[in-house]
Amino acid sequence: MTETAKNVKNQSSTPKIQKVIFLLRDNDKDLVKYYEPRVVSLGPIHYRNPKYQLGEKYKFVLACEFIEASGKTKEEVYNKIKEKIDELRKCFEEEVTKEYDDEELTWLLFVDGCAILQFIYCTANDDEFEGLNIKNDSVAFGHQDLLLLENQLPYRLLKWLMSLSEKKIELEKSIEDFIKVHHQVPEDQQSCFQDWCCLKWLSSFLWKRSKWQQEECEKEESSLSKKNPQEQTISMEGEPIHLLDLLRTRLLANHDGQRVPKINRKKRNELNWQSYRNVQELQAAGIHLKRSQNSCLSLCDLSFTTLFWCFGFLWLPPLIVDDSTGPKFFNLIAYEMCPDFHNDYEVSSYISFLDSLIDEVNDVKELRKAGVLYNLLGSDQEVAELFNEIGTDLVPNTQIYSYVRSEIQKYYKNKCLTWITQALHEHFSSPWTIIAFLGALLALALTVVQTWYTVDSPPGPCEDTCKNLTRILTSKR
Repeated sequence: MTETAKNVKNQSSTPKIQKVIFLLRDNDKDLVKYYEPRVVSLGPIHYRNPKYQLGEKYKFVLACEFIEASGKTKEEVYNKIKEKIDELRKCFEEEVTKEYDDEELTWLLFVDGCAILQFIYCTANDDEFEGLNIKNDSVAFGHQDLLLLENQLPYRLLKWLMSLSEKKIELEKSIEDFIKVHHQVPEDQQSCFQDWCCLKWLSSFLWKRSKWQQEECEKEESSLSKKNPQEQTISMEGEPIHLLDLLRTRLLANHDGQRVPKINRKKRNELNWQSYRNVQELQAAGIHLKRSQNSCLSLCDLSFTTLFWCFGFLWLPPLIVDDSTGPKFFNLIAYEMCPDFHNDYEVSSYISFLDSLIDEVNDVKELRKAGVLYNLLGSDQEVAELFNEIGTDLVPNTQIYSYVRSEIQKYYKNKCLTWITQALHEHFSSPWTIIAFLGALLALALTVVQTWYTVDSPPGPCEDTCKNLTRILTSKR
């Protein structure tokens, strides 16, 4: 028992490629579909499953294409992997590779590594799939399979293979393009309208204000982290562990490519968990949803600002929701929950925050109207159910987004402001009710003026003339 405890304490800070933990896999059998490949198995975990035979054929085709374009022979590439097999084996959890001898594992990694690089290169160059006899549906599902936790290969393997190819630069760029596809979003199409109606200045002002507030918070946390270096999480800078890890790193980067600030463990206990509401409740309290001004999903682009202390604005990063969203986030969360991966659960915390905003269809509808969600999945009901499903049984980091939660809580504590905004939301949510109210005010004002003029109006020249004429006519009689 003592030896086991020592092994746990001395385990490597670099997480190994492993199976999804049983807490996720066995808790709900319906969720297993998000963790298992659809078309192709990569790596040793699902290698011997007979249902992926079609995928095996595709891998051989792609691997042959890679070797042919690399300028190297099959033997040269294979021997390079064979030389490094001990190092590569250590990248996997022991339980995963114990049934494979060095020769079988070398062959497996050789074929799968070459196939992955060629597949990604082909996706970046659409015409490259022509002539390979790979169907479009297999290509689409292959995209999802590449980002499954149980389908990962060591990134250093891909790096070695790229270094052997004459297309090294093109291959590296294709990987960046592939990752970018999974966190890039359309440009904000409302910007032209905002320019036209003179709201661009307000939008820019609020954005700068939100960035300033967030930077102040980050500076404080950064200074605290420097004072307590032993409390920082492990650095994820440098070479990624695998493709899923690379995607996670990109999601946690801000506009300058820097990671979100580290969490200060000492300060964490000083903050209480603040409750926050769904979209409709936020809007009823006068909080408006705004899309963060960027073209990529960055989980650090989430902030809260106020204007003139009476208008609240919740800024959220834009997100495309499609068929890949479920598998992608389920596997990112599973990766963060790996026992040997020391992290701050940033993705889990983001999903938990988003899930708290989405309770029903109307919440999704409002997020779409604000340009925060782009629904390519189907109905808004499907989107709501998806995030409620992903957000089930998550344990988020209470420190992440604590600034946003506390600012929302402060806004709610202003009772007078809350009552006013709720009244405006309930009675003036439609432009027609506003027009009717203004019309009623105008009619009331005109009635008051008319009454006052009738009762207490000063005599005018016309009235004096009429009195004189009346007096003259009376005297003549």
